[in-house]
Amino acid sequence: MKQQILVIGAGFGGMWTALSATRLFDIHGHNDVEVTVLAPQAELRVRPRFYEPNAHQLAAPIGELFDAVGVKFIKGAAETIDVDKKTVGYTDASGQPQVASYDKLVLATGSRLALPDTPGVAEHAFDVDQIEQAVRLENHLKSLVNLPESSARNTVVVAGGGFTGIETATEMPTRLRAILGDRADIKVIIVDRGDTVGGSMGAEIAEKIAEASTETGVEWRLKSSVVAVDENGVTLADGQRIETKTVVWTTGVRASSLTEQIPGERDKLGRLHVDGHLKVIGQDDIFATGDVAYAASDDIGNYALMTCQHAIVLGRHAGNNVAAQILGVDPTPYSQPKYVTCLDLGAWGAVYTEGWDRQVKLVKQEGKSLKTQINTVWIYPPVANRETAWAAADPLIPIA
Repeated sequence: MKQQILVIGAGFGGMWTALSATRLFDIHGHNDVEVTVLAPQAELRVRPRFYEPNAHQLAAPIGELFDAVGVKFIKGAAETIDVDKKTVGYTDASGQPQVASYDKLVLATGSRLALPDTPGVAEHAFDVDQIEQAVRLENHLKSLVNLPESSARNTVVVAGGGFTGIETATEMPTRLRAILGDRADIKVIIVDRGDTVGGSMGAEIAEKIAEASTETGVEWRLKSSVVAVDENGVTLADGQRIETKTVVWTTGVRASSLTEQIPGERDKLGRLHVDGHLKVIGQDDIFATGDVAYAASDDIGNYALMTCQHAIVLGRHAGNNVAAQILGVDPTPYSQPKYVTCLDLGAWGAVYTEGWDRQVKLVKQEGKSLKTQINTVWIYPPVANRETAWAAADPLIPIA
């Protein structure tokens, strides 16, 4: 009977894990291992783009890609992990409970927006964390045109001034004008606890965020937070009220709760501590990758973030290293010292930075051209051709 590598999750971490594992087995001519991906759908959901319109189009099918490289796919939702029995309980496509066994497990179940218990958020706020939620927001925005003209109809409040909040907010004026018309008195407001516009992103990039916010008409309410949401507006911590029909929540991401079923240390975001080969510390047969892995990206104290930039490389290493463990060959230590950002800033353009201190390198349309290349080409799956896919899954290829 073939040994079983079970990968839970078909996002950036999971997809690249499967491709990289099969690549190494092919290099060594080893045919006695079956690589299986368990996920709700055989598609890569391009989450970094969910702030854009047409979110329903932002999923790339990967079934043919898996077929091309010999990866088995199980359509289902993982619910339980029994480390002692080496089994994963899941609900299959027909809603029936099933169990999958493994010899080696790779957890790649990503992260989710953890909504706070702030009154009204669960009932009235929108988000762009998952494709279904991004579609829900889009349908809501399109429905605004059917409402009478009012300040509440024309105002969008974005809770949180981090990466997702900024991209969502600066894209929003263009989206609203396409729906409500150029003559509508549109307001987009970011509510953020920080002291300065874009302050959480670093001083140099913050200047560009402030410039873009002014040019696109995005307002900031600083040193503040949303303490209540209702169907007609939000209340801020200082008692101020903003009338709005649209609140987009962007703060509070946490690793998949499945990490809690694996014995091991977790960071404050719920990510499992892994060693340099992405094996969960204290577990001989379990690896973690993508947003569920707390992994050192260099030797000077930086750790991988919950971004596709890191998940892609983490996946390539996790797949290679779980296969290497079975083959008895040397693993490839995970290392990703180069860190870049490319922040979309709506009609203003985009800003591209390098380094953990985010040194600005490209702005406006030059930055936008690079952002478009990243969003529409670089982060998408390779074509369903085994040679092409395996070449792209090499953990040692440069990523930026």
